[in-house]
Amino acid sequence: MKKIKPSGATETTPETVSIEIVHFEVGAVPQQRTDTLVREEPLEIRVRGQSIAVTMRTPGYDRELAAGFLLSEGIIHHRDEIVEIAPCLESDSPENTLNVFLAPFVEIDFARLTRHVFASSSCGLCGKASIESVHQHFPPIESNVAITAEILVALPNRMRTAQQTFSQTGGLHAAAIFDLQGNLLVLREDAGRHNAVDKVFGWGFLENKLPFDSHVLLVSGRASFEIVQKALAARIPIIAAVSAPSSLAVEFARESRQTLIGFLRGDTFNVYSCAERIRASRARSSQPR
Repeated sequence: MKKIKPSGATETTPETVSIEIVHFEVGAVPQQRTDTLVREEPLEIRVRGQSIAVTMRTPGYDRELAAGFLLSEGIIHHRDEIVEIAPCLESDSPENTLNVFLAPFVEIDFARLTRHVFASSSCGLCGKASIESVHQHFPPIESNVAITAEILVALPNRMRTAQQTFSQTGGLHAAAIFDLQGNLLVLREDAGRHNAVDKVFGWGFLENKLPFDSHVLLVSGRASFEIVQKALAARIPIIAAVSAPSSLAVEFARESRQTLIGFLRGDTFNVYSCAERIRASRARSSQPR
């Protein structure tokens, strides 16, 4: 997996690359400009030297991405199961290949790991059987935590303010973990929305912050089945998305007893499951007659 650089591009940061473009505006003369693009490169994840997945990602926080991926796949569960995550020096592209060294007591069934292709935002699973299969590894949420509507509607602006690379490129998804008071714990950006989620969960795993059972996961785009499934692995009770959820994401959230929020924009949002965790605002009192 050799690094591919767009023609005319210059190196800037691990997350971005600058490239010369021609900017058009109707009624004006075309202009040569420099544009900043989000970098996208493959990351191969190996466990004990054996390749288990390749995902297209934005470089940065790769150890967290690998740990979060393995957590959401049910391969690891506790911090002491990982001995080391390091570039694979045997690869032709060690900067894009990570080898995860697991403790000797960790048993792994490589025959069950079929994700030997490029990962995408769709998990390729569907229906009741898939949900029940996930629940064999991650049981439904049992939690009485709650958050106010006022705190929820403030989260997208707080996330957007913290998106440094997005402000440069406009081409990144973000995932963020907040506590129930609206304080930001961690935010990660990536070209793939599922990778951003893996990175925040990987941070929690490697920093011994899991479970996130009194927290909110906010994603900058839509909520797919895979994102809600990953949230269950981290024991997230409340998931919020700026855009829409999919039908399977809603079905999974209801079966997993997770609160799923969509279209979190401005002062409004929709709750698709477990609305009891949202404390509604008091209605404005009517004016006296």
